[in-house]
Amino acid sequence: MVRGLYTAWTGMINEQKRLDVISNNMANADTTGYKKQGVTAQSFDDTLAIRIHDNNQYNMTRKRIGDVNLGVKIGETYHDFSQGSLRETGNTFDLALSGDGFFAIQTTNKQGITSTKYTRDGSFIVTTDGYLTTKDGDYVLDVNNNRIQIPGAQTAENVAFDEQGNVLVNGQQVATLQIAGFENPQALLLYGENMYDATNAAGLQQGTAQVHQGYLEMSNTNVIEEMVDMITITRAYEAGQKVIQTVDESLQKAVNEIGKV
Repeated sequence: MVRGLYTAWTGMINEQKRLDVISNNMANADTTGYKKQGVTAQSFDDTLAIRIHDNNQYNMTRKRIGDVNLGVKIGETYHDFSQGSLRETGNTFDLALSGDGFFAIQTTNKQGITSTKYTRDGSFIVTTDGYLTTKDGDYVLDVNNNRIQIPGAQTAENVAFDEQGNVLVNGQQVATLQIAGFENPQALLLYGENMYDATNAAGLQQGTAQVHQGYLEMSNTNVIEEMVDMITITRAYEAGQKVIQTVDESLQKAVNEIGKV
């Protein structure tokens, strides 16, 4: 009976974690290039239940009762890297990717250590000295892992990006965007600021995405689907509460009524 309390509790904790993921998806429904997350539920390993200290003279050995399941837990958290819709902005330095790939971004942490991160957010700007950066000031990298500096970038009408990621100024190529792909994108780790950190298991390779100038990729979060899932989770959480209340009432009767007999 007490095991029922534990099983219901694990179910409620599982639903609470699922709700946290969905809430984060809904909060980023308008975030450029955001990829929604999902979670899987996994059962705890079954435990073999046996009868011990049995004084029955016909049961000289421990008797197997059956398998006991200890509840549910979060299996894994994954990203849905499906394509988001493209919204036209008309801005010269707004870039969207269609297909498999990420922009390579050079970041610097508080300790002054630089590293490469990856993002689908292509809302870029140019600095006064012509460097292509994110809105947070991180540098966009080219195919040689160098910062992209665009001469004459302040005259936006002279700058163009083709579908292969080539940067053109007055029709002359000055750089090529690094479009990174991964054999196993689920191995990417969330870094923050809508960027990912690549692990060795991700398998860095050349991306196949096409670049679209003057567009931004929207979040692939479907708010309606997330709201439906949120209602389902809420009902499952309430069911767990009712199980705990029922078991608690049964324990009270066992103590206060049966125990008096």
